[in-house]
Amino acid sequence: MTLLDDAPILGGGRTPIPCTFVIFGAAGDLAKRKLLPALYRVWQQKHLHRDTAIVGVARRDWDDNAFREEVAAALEEFVGPGTTKQPEWETFSRRLFFAGFDMTDQDGYKALHDRLPEMSASEDAPRRTVFYLSIPPEVFQLVLGQLDESGLTDSTTDACGKWPRIVVEKPFGRDLESSIELNKLLVGSFSEEQIYRIDHYLGKESVQNMLVFRFGNTIYESIWNRRYIDHMQITVAEDLGVGTRAGTYEQMGALRDIVQNHLIQLLATVAMEPPSAFDSRHVRNEKIKVMESIRKINEEDVAEYFVRAQYTAGKIKGTDVPAYRDEDRIAPNSVTETFVAGKFFIDTWRWSGVPFYIRTGKRLPKRITQIDIVFKEPPMLLFGRRSPHANVLTMRIQPDEGISLSFAAKTPGISLDLATVQMDFLYSQAFRQDIGDAYETLLLDVIQGDSMLFARADMHNAAWEVLVPVIRAWEDTLAPLYRYPSGTWGPEAASDLLRQDGREWRPL
Repeated sequence: MTLLDDAPILGGGRTPIPCTFVIFGAAGDLAKRKLLPALYRVWQQKHLHRDTAIVGVARRDWDDNAFREEVAAALEEFVGPGTTKQPEWETFSRRLFFAGFDMTDQDGYKALHDRLPEMSASEDAPRRTVFYLSIPPEVFQLVLGQLDESGLTDSTTDACGKWPRIVVEKPFGRDLESSIELNKLLVGSFSEEQIYRIDHYLGKESVQNMLVFRFGNTIYESIWNRRYIDHMQITVAEDLGVGTRAGTYEQMGALRDIVQNHLIQLLATVAMEPPSAFDSRHVRNEKIKVMESIRKINEEDVAEYFVRAQYTAGKIKGTDVPAYRDEDRIAPNSVTETFVAGKFFIDTWRWSGVPFYIRTGKRLPKRITQIDIVFKEPPMLLFGRRSPHANVLTMRIQPDEGISLSFAAKTPGISLDLATVQMDFLYSQAFRQDIGDAYETLLLDVIQGDSMLFARADMHNAAWEVLVPVIRAWEDTLAPLYRYPSGTWGPEAASDLLRQDGREWRPL
């Protein structure tokens, strides 16, 4: 492969690859808010090949120019005013194309197949196709079947890997059985190396930095075990309600929407063993070992390990917000949980006896995702009651990505008084540059064929298997559904989950 003069080398010596990026559901919210802005930003940075074609597919009566106008409006809103006045927009817009057809229309897929070669100046791009399914999971089977019938899934292999590639958004099934069936559908049309199950959390700089932080710094890896760590807390909090996702969320709930993917992936990342090589196979192998080592619980014991709740009316940042049951398109008697707190144990030599507490919810006081590693108290409290709380290492994933370490220090003065102080690392300050959106990294990884930050089929199934007893217990009403006012940190039962172990949630 020759390096173009205007094509810079990417990290690890990677060069931009000409390809055709096809977005199914290009008129949807995800495409407008995340996918198209991310593709534009990496185009600005010259990480996309100049012959890349970006094709939107949706049931709209648009031509290429109308689609370009829609994309321009999205970029002005979600990248920033004046974006389309930049010189990069003119070149980017010429790489945008539109294919308007219903997903049930076989002729539409055939027309797309026939048109792909004319969309790029590079003869390689049409063969190197990435299909992004930004569509409801219930139509995956339909689209996969139509892609097969039209010849769009015919595979080729070249120096850049195996093509075409397909990206699947969460939710990936709604339980273990549906996850297995969905994987069967995918591998019927694509090999595992062509499938990218995306979780945007794994593309965040702070999540990727966990591996560097642990395995690149001897001082921390040496104490990353049950001898020094008392417990961990993982929080994914949102201050928003269900918004435009009400219909989908009502069918999923917080357990399926956040715990099954985001939280268990974060847990696996922070708890994994050192891989023997830093590549997709070895890193993901270590993560699956963690998932398979999570202690199984009985259905009748779920109430001791998990708490579910639903938000009621309250205030968020001084503004009145409705109860979940009063949101648009939500059943007035809904039992869908909007909050989950839970406790996991990982039965390995490294983590035996160390609890991993998780919590997630909507309409909480603020939007924040962080992992708190709480270390054990010193074996002797030499300073008695004057000793502050235990050392805590906090990894902030959003917002204000960074790492903080709290420790005890003597306050100035003649008396021996102690206080907790912090050492802080902030990405934005340390590197003096904006942190890119996770989708920018992940979309480039798909094009480059790097699957390290994507889940394999066995990882998804293992995560579902952990939650099978919880899902069944809640379906059988073996655990109560608590309530919590919007703007609070969940029900009191969530705090009791830690109090019974002599611990408490970290302040956020």
